[in-house]
Amino acid sequence: MAQIENKQYLGSNFYTLSLFFLIFSVFNYSQEFKQIEIVYAGSFDRNEKVYPEGNILNEDQIKKVHLRHEEMNIFSKRSIFFQKQNSVIAIGEVFINQGDTLKLYCDSLNYNGTNKKMYAHGNVKLLNNEMELNSKNLELDRVNNEAFFYDGGRIIDSLSDISSINGKYFIDNKKYVFKNDVVVKDQDRLIESEMMDYYLDSEKTYFYKKTSIYGDGYVIKCNSGFYEPRNKQGIFVDNASINFDSREIYGDSIFFDEDKGYSSISNNIKIIDTNEKLILNGEFAEFFQEKDSAIITKNPLAINILKNDSLFIKADTLFSVGKEDVRKMRGLNNVMFFQGNLSGRSDYIQVDKKSGITTMLRKKISERDLQILTETEINSKNPVIWDNYTQMSGDKIIFTEDLDTNELDSIKIPNNVFIIEEDSIGDNKYNQIKGLKLFGNFIENKLDRVKIDQNSELIYYMYDENSNLIGVDKAIASSILIYFKEKGMDQITFITNPEGVLYPEEFLDENETFLNGFINRESEKINKKQMLIDR
Repeated sequence: MAQIENKQYLGSNFYTLSLFFLIFSVFNYSQEFKQIEIVYAGSFDRNEKVYPEGNILNEDQIKKVHLRHEEMNIFSKRSIFFQKQNSVIAIGEVFINQGDTLKLYCDSLNYNGTNKKMYAHGNVKLLNNEMELNSKNLELDRVNNEAFFYDGGRIIDSLSDISSINGKYFIDNKKYVFKNDVVVKDQDRLIESEMMDYYLDSEKTYFYKKTSIYGDGYVIKCNSGFYEPRNKQGIFVDNASINFDSREIYGDSIFFDEDKGYSSISNNIKIIDTNEKLILNGEFAEFFQEKDSAIITKNPLAINILKNDSLFIKADTLFSVGKEDVRKMRGLNNVMFFQGNLSGRSDYIQVDKKSGITTMLRKKISERDLQILTETEINSKNPVIWDNYTQMSGDKIIFTEDLDTNELDSIKIPNNVFIIEEDSIGDNKYNQIKGLKLFGNFIENKLDRVKIDQNSELIYYMYDENSNLIGVDKAIASSILIYFKEKGMDQITFITNPEGVLYPEEFLDENETFLNGFINRESEKINKKQMLIDR
């Protein structure tokens, strides 16, 4: 009965109670904070054992308990108001609104009017005009306008759905800091991160720890970076990578534009073509997703992973162009390659993995220069290869490989063939063969034999079984067949009757021991793959 009387007293004399708190509020204003006000309560009670110095306020059938602190209103089924401490515990269907800018729902709330900090628990929902935040628990600091959740939260805005274990919301800056198991979902992508900042207005996202972005046809990974969903652009650093189906791209820094399907990669670049078993390294590269093409323009190196001897290619610029079924790798300017016993140089190179054809080319020589340049000067510009100790050159050099085994199958030089090999016994002596065309075969990636056709010329040093020089063989034939072993040319056969003479060495002047166009390019030879890797 006494409890009912208290309720009646509160209802009929609420003006007096409000006046009391108003006077108290004015008194505390001089102490630089305002007192929490009771706007409405259906009943008033006290329980000193449970809530010492606490006033228990309950709703009635008409309204919830209504408290106000400055411009913020607090509604609940029950509130325990601690007048001296200027704090309140609100319980049951708690609702807070601060003008039109902020709304908060929760099961219970602890609020301190002095430091303006509140702790919301159970089914917490924080709303403003741009987003909705859901969590189990939320701390809100009204002085600094910051909110913090620590055991799981979720934010929904116009474009994204973001969840994490820990999060902090800077209300004035409209900025979020997320930590631990961060997941961002929108219509186009999924982001997983361990730590990131997110800005509501611009939706710009900054990453500070391990992060993965899953988009349409790509996966981005990094430990640090920036992403702007509206422009679909980002910069990713620290162990950054992008995976495009058959391409894996790595670099110290990666810029990515999703709409254009464009990426630029800087420093410690590695582009892996998983289907072609091709790795492109360098210091600056560009990738065009629609054309499935990559260009490396700074310190590029290509490595074609093969069963036995991988192919290493260096150039001023390297391209990997075309879709998977028609993809080609091209090198432009100062091309060098190394593969097993083979190495070479040229102005251009193209590797067509579908057809198994590799072509080495020189820059085009004008008609005028062809008339002015000597044969030696032209040969110095031609593509050149070395097989162990044997040097071969020509206007163009073409290799074919077995598509089943990826091993070298044949070599073709269609014009201006020149072969030289330093004599293994005599000093400054060179075996030489020149002709119009060459065709040869490889066995287990090693040159086995070549055939030289049309206008073939030969200078060859002949020795007896005791390695004594017999003479210098100078011959002309329509076709010459050469067999090779590990140390170079092993056996020479004239397919048609040659015209030749075996001269004693002393019968020949020095210039007569060199075929026209001779040039020794040994100084250009790549002796080991490390010479390409370290350049």
